[in-house]
Amino acid sequence: MASLTQIELITERVERLLVRYQEQQRTNVLLTEQLALLTHERDSLKSRLSAARARVDALLERLPASTTNQKGEA
Repeated sequence: MASLTQIELITERVERLLVRYQEQQRTNVLLTEQLALLTHERDSLKSRLSAARARVDALLERLPASTTNQKGEA
């Protein structure tokens, strides 16, 4: 009878480990999806930042040279 109890304990433990493993698998899938979304969002923001910098640089190029010199002297 003690042997059966030992087997039952091992069986319960294995079942709990399997449940934890399945939960970890689901969590991993969710985290992988979240990582992909955040990576896409980061890349989009980097692209937008680059475009904004290009626009600012273009505007700075259009400023008259005397305006930038006067600001530098003041």
